[in-house]
Amino acid sequence: MGSKYMKRYSEEFKRDAIVLVDSTGKTVTAVARDLGISSESLRGWYRQAKTDRGEGRPGELTMAEREELKRLRKLAAEQAKTIEVLRKAAVFFAKESDR
Repeated sequence: MGSKYMKRYSEEFKRDAIVLVDSTGKTVTAVARDLGISSESLRGWYRQAKTDRGEGRPGELTMAEREELKRLRKLAAEQAKTIEVLRKAAVFFAKESDR
């Protein structure tokens, strides 16, 4: 079973690891073993880098698209809360005007 703490790697480290995979001709697993990191982590970074370069599978989101989607979801949630407050206010004022 894995550790409950997730190790963080710098963007520079990730970029360098991806370059090693591309430049050495070694497999992702071999490079990960050499660096002492999880092969699944490196595989995910490598797959995302390929997608960002336009070499990924169709339908995969680039990092920029993921960030935009996250921003839009947050905005939609905020707007939903605002709409709910306005709906409640409209109901309140409709009841007040009936008096």
